Amino acid sequence: MDIRSAQRAAWANKVAKGFSTTDVPLEFCLLSGEVAEAFDAWRTGRADLAEELADVAIYVLSLAEMVGADLEQAVAAKMAINEARACRHNPSGALVKDPPAPPGEPGSGGR
Repeated sequence: MDIRSAQRAAWANKVAKGFSTTDVPLEFCLLSGEVAEAFDAWRTGRADLAEELADVAIYVLSLAEMVGADLEQAVAAKMAINEARACRHNPSGALVKDPPAPPGEPGSGGR
């Protein structure tokens, strides 16, 4: 199933079941609860981790539909940005994004 079809299907189920279709703040709160449940499944080694991650995805898909976002297009665009992004390890060893090059410098895309 592609992302756009999944987004529509998640929304159709939400409407059919009578769940909220207008309360964006509530949806963000419920989404954070689903993320916590997925983390707990991972942390405790439960077998239902994939199911909990699916709940997270369904909330994100529905939220995208609620706010009029084309998640398939947005994911594709963001993945292209991430693929082109340069990263490095900072002095403490954490992996961080390299800042974009100033205009006119190599790698900036400027002139």
